[in-house]
Amino acid sequence: MNDPTARVLQLLSLLQTHRFWPGNELADRLEVSPRTLRRDVERLRELGYLVDATPGTAGGYRLAAGNHLPPLLLDDEEAVAIAVGLRGAADAPIDGIEETSVRAMAKLEQVLPDRLRRRVVALHSNVEALRWSRPGPLVDPEALALLSQACRDSEQVHFDYERRDGERSRRLVEPHQLVVAGRRWYLVAWDVRRDDWRTFRLDRLAGARLAGPRFAPRTLPTEDAASFVERSIGAMPAAHQLSVTIDAPAPEVAESVRWLGDDLRDLGGGRCRVELKADSIERLAGIVSQLAMGAQVHLEPGEAATLVAAHLARLSERLASVAVG
Repeated sequence: MNDPTARVLQLLSLLQTHRFWPGNELADRLEVSPRTLRRDVERLRELGYLVDATPGTAGGYRLAAGNHLPPLLLDDEEAVAIAVGLRGAADAPIDGIEETSVRAMAKLEQVLPDRLRRRVVALHSNVEALRWSRPGPLVDPEALALLSQACRDSEQVHFDYERRDGERSRRLVEPHQLVVAGRRWYLVAWDVRRDDWRTFRLDRLAGARLAGPRFAPRTLPTEDAASFVERSIGAMPAAHQLSVTIDAPAPEVAESVRWLGDDLRDLGGGRCRVELKADSIERLAGIVSQLAMGAQVHLEPGEAATLVAAHLARLSERLASVAVG
């Protein structure tokens, strides 16, 4: 990069993304020599930024604590992404997040150039989310922050946990990753006392606190944390189960039944079968009606199928009586 000003701004941006940058890696990213990198660091210092340098072959640079940000340098796409992110965060199932996102937006407005400020504010203030009629359980933002920190720093955590059957217990875990599934947050962690991987819903977790000891990260038994949560949800027992055959190829159905069912099988000929399960007949009926919007659905005979069909028939009668005006 030949433009010194643009290069210094990129250097500042890189220093803000990591706690420490090895000198040779930072020079490679900027495509400059170590000598030019040192000059650019000095320019940042002249502008008032505190940049700590560690000498030696393993040395590098870090942006010292207490630095103040200049006016944000964002392109249009980045500004739109921030506005959309804050708008979406306001509707997340996190306690107090709506007020917090408004405060963050107000601070962002103060450091954006005027043109981008008008664009971001217009997008943020003229988009309204459709509220869920049954909002998901709220998550404590302090617990969310603490668990994120513990995942990052590989530090054990204590918390009290209530299982879906109401049983309460105290857990000591090695946090691995947080996962969002729909309106719910999950923690994937190694349960130290049970000597196994576990999935914990954050809304059932209380009194989270750092335990102190660090740990060496373990390897998950699945490809990633999201896959582990998906498998855990699929393995949970449910009060009602229903087998359905759908006149659509399995790849087209897979995304629709994710988190809703288990054992999706391709039957060939553009048809597939999936095992659905839920804690209520109403929930099963809702899943079936959702699938039926895109293809013909056949229920395998049984008690659950009879109850679902009866529920859908009653709903159909009520919908037939709906009048406009």
